Amino acid sequence: MSNAQNIQEQQFNKKQDISLKQDILFLLLKIGFIFLILFIIFTFIYGIFRNDYANMEPAINSGDLVMYYRLDKNFVSQDITVVNYEDHTYALRVVAVEGDTVDISEDGLMINGSLQQEDNIYEDTQRYEEGIDFPITLQEDEIFLLGDSRKNATDSRIFGPVKRNETLGKVIMILRRRGI
Repeated sequence: MSNAQNIQEQQFNKKQDISLKQDILFLLLKIGFIFLILFIIFTFIYGIFRNDYANMEPAINSGDLVMYYRLDKNFVSQDITVVNYEDHTYALRVVAVEGDTVDISEDGLMINGSLQQEDNIYEDTQRYEEGIDFPITLQEDEIFLLGDSRKNATDSRIFGPVKRNETLGKVIMILRRRGI
């Protein structure tokens, strides 16, 4: 083997080493960029939390992962939203919006004087001894939230109406926990 061939081979090996280092660096930059994009998306646009409460059973069970959209705060009746109350995160159903009058009587939940016939609610809606006074008329940008499991839910019967901008967002997906 000649000296010239040795030099050419060494130069080729150096170029391969530099090329491999550049490829690894480029791959790491791509992975970092992907993580940055995911961080931005799940910090400012979407949110995920693990539901630890039975407030929304059977719609959302304890242990389910709940994904919500932070930018949509235009709620209508029957939407599910995510709120914080006393350092706990809850998913709750919107039952009334601004301008509605909410009353809970012996007959059940009444919105604007009409008794509500709610599908998938298997318990009677009762007032709590400690909580807000009824009837209540919702002001501008307020919503009234109830859990589907009405017996022991932490909801607007305790903490009152919620301002739209105080919600975390609208639930868009529920990932069921299956025996995990």
